[in-house]
Amino acid sequence: MSGSGQYVSWGRFPFQQQKGTDLSQRFQVELPTAEAFLPQGNARSYGDSCMLKDGPVLSTRHLDKFIAFDAESGRIRCEAGVQLIDILRVAEPQGWFLAVTPGTQFATVAGCIANDVHGKNHHLTGSFGHHVTGFELLRSSGERLFCSPQENADWFYATVGGLGLTGVILWAEIQLKATANSAINVETIKYERLADFFSLSEDSVESHEYSVAWIDCLASGDKLGRGHFIRGNHATAAQPRPYFSGNKMAFPVQPPISLVNSLSLRAFNSLYYHRQRQQRAFATVHYDPFFYPLDGINHWNRMYGPKGFLQYQCVVPPGDSEHAVREILHRIAAAGVGSFLAVLKVFGDIESLGMLSFPRPGTTLALDFPYQGDKTMDLFDQLDDIVVGAKGAIYPAKDAHIQAEHFTTFFPKVDQFLPFKDPKISSSFWQRVMG
Repeated sequence: MSGSGQYVSWGRFPFQQQKGTDLSQRFQVELPTAEAFLPQGNARSYGDSCMLKDGPVLSTRHLDKFIAFDAESGRIRCEAGVQLIDILRVAEPQGWFLAVTPGTQFATVAGCIANDVHGKNHHLTGSFGHHVTGFELLRSSGERLFCSPQENADWFYATVGGLGLTGVILWAEIQLKATANSAINVETIKYERLADFFSLSEDSVESHEYSVAWIDCLASGDKLGRGHFIRGNHATAAQPRPYFSGNKMAFPVQPPISLVNSLSLRAFNSLYYHRQRQQRAFATVHYDPFFYPLDGINHWNRMYGPKGFLQYQCVVPPGDSEHAVREILHRIAAAGVGSFLAVLKVFGDIESLGMLSFPRPGTTLALDFPYQGDKTMDLFDQLDDIVVGAKGAIYPAKDAHIQAEHFTTFFPKVDQFLPFKDPKISSSFWQRVMG
């Protein structure tokens, strides 16, 4: 063990002065002696799934060493705290890329497994767990298990998407994908209404590996759901790779109040929607701003002020997607709150491996909300009613709100998961939804 510090979720709500210890090597692990503890990666989860109120976290962020990389097969084995940015720095120059990546490259490998993260290409490649070939799991009893789809398979499927509750992942091996060029040929289509999004998504399934939409969450009436549909494929080997400086903006200090409010949102969303004059625009871009736009702003979470923010990310099944998303957007627009970065995309039919995995067929919507007390929670209650009625689900990695009575509805395999939960591992999220 080494070090100590502040272990706060990225959304900084609920803000908890969390005690913690950094795990520095994987061979001889000294586990916390507290009645309950929680493994934690780089704390990029937005809600309280990476927090444990009144208990310590065991941070794996300093388990950051590579163990092996086969440049012929694209298999990479690394410690739990290696971040996606570290993998890209090693693998991308040798013609390999992440098969699935979330919207930040600062997530750890173990965190990506624990939350079974997804990306812009779910319709083709599924979620992160589909590309994990194995990992070592340390239980609080001291038992070590090698888990893969072939060996200790039940433990594998419980741990993928298992929110870090089955044990401490010490190292993992993942399969990368070969790519002749990591740059992305991007087409951005400005569309006027929600129905256009669903038409564009359907048209893009066969032709484009990556697809996602930015939406104006405050648009209403005939303009409800308007936005920019963004789809792309990796560039060809013959195309030049765009220069990327890597220079970042930053929020050097936290403002005393949230900079995200109804006035700033309406101004930004209108300007952003109209910034593209033509209906279609084409460009070849470096992978970094395409996959990780917010990573270009250091400490961007500070813009929400001292109270922090919550993200609401849901998925609703295909049969009810347009109706449910329309109703959710209507409620958000009526409330006059939301985020600059509101993301809408369609999951494919590839079944997730994890017992508690979030990705499933349907449409997923994600928005950030500055925390405004009861006003925010009341809105989330309304949105939850829509998601429950549509037989959808909420993403635990982004949540600080799910009510206990809804959790088992969203995740019907929770009873199947319970025998695999480590008796000494818990989280604020788990205590909230399971008591």
